[in-house]
Amino acid sequence: MVEELVAAGVTLASAGVVYAMAAARVVKQYERGVVFRLGKLRSEVREPGFTMIVPFVDKLQKVNMQVVTMPVPAQEGITRDNVTVRVDAVVYFKVTGPSEAIVRVEDYRFAVAQMAQTSLRSIIGKSELDDLLSNREKLNQGLELMIDSPAVEWGVTIDRVEIKDVSLPETMKRSMARQAEADRERRARVINADAELQASKKLAEAAQQMADTPAALQLRLLQTVTAVAAEKNSTLVLPFPVELLRFLERAQQNTVAPQQVVQQPVQQPVQQSVQEQLPSPVARLDPEPGGSKSGQD
Repeated sequence: MVEELVAAGVTLASAGVVYAMAAARVVKQYERGVVFRLGKLRSEVREPGFTMIVPFVDKLQKVNMQVVTMPVPAQEGITRDNVTVRVDAVVYFKVTGPSEAIVRVEDYRFAVAQMAQTSLRSIIGKSELDDLLSNREKLNQGLELMIDSPAVEWGVTIDRVEIKDVSLPETMKRSMARQAEADRERRARVINADAELQASKKLAEAAQQMADTPAALQLRLLQTVTAVAAEKNSTLVLPFPVELLRFLERAQQNTVAPQQVVQQPVQQPVQQSVQEQLPSPVARLDPEPGGSKSGQD
């Protein structure tokens, strides 16, 4: 009798251990457990830690709640300004409703991937090439809204969408390079013209200042000669400035003028005395050369 009781106890204990091992489940910190009892969804979601289910009756399905990084394959499309491009992107999403992610969609990862590809093709057709190259933030937000709208019903939230790369045809790359080169050249010419204008204004002010002081031009010439002669590897032709000639001419006029003033009072009495000594017929011959012929006749 005792042996039978011991055997029954051992059997029950073994059955209990087997049952506990079949019913015991461990849910990790980044997971949530969804339980189906006889194929029907249980409303309670199992939290991380140790949990028990009914063996052969309940089925526990774990759902990863981490942020998933999914690359979107490169999609080829035509932009609104008729340029063929290839664009690839990356999607960051996570599951916020474990029950909806399991029940409402067969495979939420595949569904999000297909939705991301179709949305990327749609955003390419609605955008221009300049927007794809320079205004990506706005396109990322629009792409995120397009993917997030149907994904909310699947218990999935789109955290972020980023356009990674935009591939252009070689002909378009060369055209853009020529456009950038032409724009750079235009800016260089404008800057050069502005510099010439400023330099001309400064030169005009310098010329006006040198006109007031002619000696400054000679000093500037000597400075230029000094700068050129420093190389000692070329023949120097020294020009003679016209302003220096004018300066010397004015200086000569200033020295000759006082002598003329002194000589004039001396010459006038001499001329008057000579005219008084000459006879009158000779005085009549002076005004007209033809008068001599009439006097001889």
